[in-house]
Amino acid sequence: FDVPLDIEGTDFQKRVWNELRNIPYGKTISYKTLSEKLGDVKAIRAVGKANGQNPIAIIIPCHRVIGANGSLVGYAGGLDIKEKLLHLEGALNPELFD
Repeated sequence: FDVPLDIEGTDFQKRVWNELRNIPYGKTISYKTLSEKLGDVKAIRAVGKANGQNPIAIIIPCHRVIGANGSLVGYAGGLDIKEKLLHLEGALNPELFD
């Protein structure tokens, strides 16, 4: 669904948050790939920081961003919740976490 948002943040944060909204349900993306999509491969840490400052995680799916090696990293709600959300969406291979 597409919900218009009026959120406060820096221009960079808004670019990150808008790109997060483009990650399809059931898919994940790495911080590196996300920074590449934003046009700055060196901005991985800044992307991670903006991701962590996401003001409305229920609408902007920051839980879909994972480490380059597929690891679950950084989620304000806790990694156990991130894992459950990704399982619910079918984005994780359940055999990897049993």
